[in-house]
Amino acid sequence: MKPAEPTELSEPTERSVIHTDKVPPARVPLSQAIKTGGWVFASGQLGMDPRTGRLIEGGIAAETRQVCENLKAVLEAAGSSLARVAKVTIYLADLGELMVMNQVFSEYFPVDPPARTTFQAAGLVAGARVEIEAIASA
Repeated sequence: MKPAEPTELSEPTERSVIHTDKVPPARVPLSQAIKTGGWVFASGQLGMDPRTGRLIEGGIAAETRQVCENLKAVLEAAGSSLARVAKVTIYLADLGELMVMNQVFSEYFPVDPPARTTFQAAGLVAGARVEIEAIASA
């Protein structure tokens, strides 16, 4: 059998760092999102109030709503939207709050929701109850 011929490496895909002032700035080294190859990879969002930079009060429902609003702002800054989300990963401090989180999540993804993985995390930044990251088409 003849060995395969080497192929030329393709040009690297353009990579854009996404930033919006509509969500609080991260206090750790990360990008709000990266846009590359026709996709947007949004970092996990917490229920941080963009005006105060603090975790929103009101429990899991309020936090989930703010997380979705923050995620929406990041995706829109990248030229995408919640409607174009293909996959989310949801981190919960307590899986016992799953049903309440699902009720709010369903308001933002009412039809044909994205593929999803949900699990309990031992601890989330700033004492958050929920964090959601997303992959969306650009």
